[in-house]
Amino acid sequence: MTRGRFAPSPTGRMHLGNVFCALLSWLSAKSKGGEWVLRIEDLDPQRSKREYALQLMDDLQWLGLAWDGDPVWQSQRGDIYEQYLKQLATMQMIYPCYCTRADIMATQAPHETDGRIVYKGTCRPEHHSVQSSIPSPPDSLSPSENSLASTLISQAATIRLMVPDENIPFVDGHYGEQSINLTEHCGDYIIRRKDGAWAYQLAVVIDDALMGVNEIVRGRDLLLSSPQQIHLRKVLFPNIHEAVNFIHHPLLCNMQGQRLCKRDKSMDLGFMRQEGKTAKEIIGYLAHLAGITEKAYDASPQELLPLFSWHKISREDIQVE
Repeated sequence: MTRGRFAPSPTGRMHLGNVFCALLSWLSAKSKGGEWVLRIEDLDPQRSKREYALQLMDDLQWLGLAWDGDPVWQSQRGDIYEQYLKQLATMQMIYPCYCTRADIMATQAPHETDGRIVYKGTCRPEHHSVQSSIPSPPDSLSPSENSLASTLISQAATIRLMVPDENIPFVDGHYGEQSINLTEHCGDYIIRRKDGAWAYQLAVVIDDALMGVNEIVRGRDLLLSSPQQIHLRKVLFPNIHEAVNFIHHPLLCNMQGQRLCKRDKSMDLGFMRQEGKTAKEIIGYLAHLAGITEKAYDASPQELLPLFSWHKISREDIQVE
């Protein structure tokens, strides 16, 4: 059965771009008779606020985008992430990195299309390379292994995962065949920050696997995250053979061609609700922008289900007036 998810970071009120992603994700899962689960990615203690998460859940319910089961809060799952980080340590696949952001910005290249900088392995242990074959994870950690892993991850440093010089092929559910080289386009990436906060790439892979998520719908700006997550999933969960269906959608952009975000106050859902916009009006408008309907009219998510198809959705970014 299809199990999709919506996994926002509660760092502010939802805007139309967030709602667009949630709507497409909900329609995609429900059109297959599947479940749609909600995960609150409140990993950053400095930016994530519970009040925003509660506002987000209220917005989703108001819009008619009901989730299945109880919400999952990543801030409550640190012990789980630590166990898998220790597993990576015993597999000799992680290392501490002492480069500052300024160091990386000054010396590393190239910039990728999603704004990331490919880290070139400055702090990677000398002469250490990663083979394409993935080592088998330990069934359990011995006391000495557990102590060694704890020593490594307790250091006041960023923790990076070593990636092999390998192409990761996959078929995106909307943009078709992809093949991305981990070394050239991703580099050794962060899985735990220096301040101890868990990085998105580690937490999302663990949670998707443990929650049985097999369909991921998100904006095309995250397309480069897919090969990273495919590789890490194989490393951490070699016995899970079910593939994840990645589906990326076009971005909603403002009149300047910039992706919608919280700086576009008029696109803020809190502002729109105060201005008297109805849930059906917003859902209908987004359905029309997506190409699901030929014209904009008030509609609920349930009313759009018979009309939904990924073939109708544009591959080009969509400008919002």
